[in-house]
Amino acid sequence: MKKISIVVPCYNEQEVLPLFYEEIKKVMTQIQQAHADTTFELLFINDGSRDGTLSELRELAKKDEIVRYISFSRNFGKEAGMYAGLENATGDYVVIMDADLQHPPAFLPQMYEIVLSGEYDCATTRRVSRKGEPKLLSWFSRKFYKIMNKISQTEIVDGAQDFRFMTRQMVDSILSMKEYNRFSKGIFSWVGFRTKYIPYENVERAAGTSTWSFWKLFRYALEGFFAFSTAPLTISSVLGIISCLVAFIMIIVIIIKKICFGDPVQGFATLMCVIFLMSGLQLFCVGIAGQYLAKTYLETKRRPIYLVSETEADVRKASKS
Repeated sequence: MKKISIVVPCYNEQEVLPLFYEEIKKVMTQIQQAHADTTFELLFINDGSRDGTLSELRELAKKDEIVRYISFSRNFGKEAGMYAGLENATGDYVVIMDADLQHPPAFLPQMYEIVLSGEYDCATTRRVSRKGEPKLLSWFSRKFYKIMNKISQTEIVDGAQDFRFMTRQMVDSILSMKEYNRFSKGIFSWVGFRTKYIPYENVERAAGTSTWSFWKLFRYALEGFFAFSTAPLTISSVLGIISCLVAFIMIIVIIIKKICFGDPVQGFATLMCVIFLMSGLQLFCVGIAGQYLAKTYLETKRRPIYLVSETEADVRKASKS
């Protein structure tokens, strides 16, 4: 028997969970009709939701024995949710997908066939369009991938999703990277393995509203830059060298003008501009170094990536008693 674990991170997904459960059950039946030796487990990760997500998961766990869930003590973020799902999944194959149906469950049979063939270790989707997204957000997303692939040795495919069907070997490799500051898009690429990308058109949420704001996405992009590239440190060094060269040239020019042409040194406004420019560059470079230092500081603390407050075992135990 082959077991597929479907990991679903959830944050305030009360409205969409019934729709997701209905769709995923249809796809499970479809796969089992083609592969009778396949079993499933649904592992939901409740990332400190503030709505009725936990109540919905409790009900699902009561009525369906393949449903499991882990509820965090607070919101730890999607990265922690995905890590917890991978760490607790027991399947021979593991799927990561969102509950909002923007990762269409209909792709799972195709992804299973790709991985089952033995030619690939991972099947994932890649968005070829961003219909339904704000134009400004789409523009920044495209620029992020371009910049990231230029400054990092780890290539991240433009439009690649967290929606992945992976072998146990690949999952174990990902779990071996126990870093606290996680950027899964980079980790998926860094571990390597043969990956098949399936192109698809962007799909809007089936219900509810996204919790990803522009600011959150911007911070997530910075996580990627600092996690998989040291280029920002190089940039700060280059800026420092250029500033020193410019300053040296300016000093030479002023001396020549004074000695050869008797031109008096003047320009209070120019002096202030130079002071502000140099101060800004210094703060910018110190800020970059501070970001790397902060990441190192958090790693050395060795705090847990997530904390669990409740699982489906607690509910089933309570119902039996």
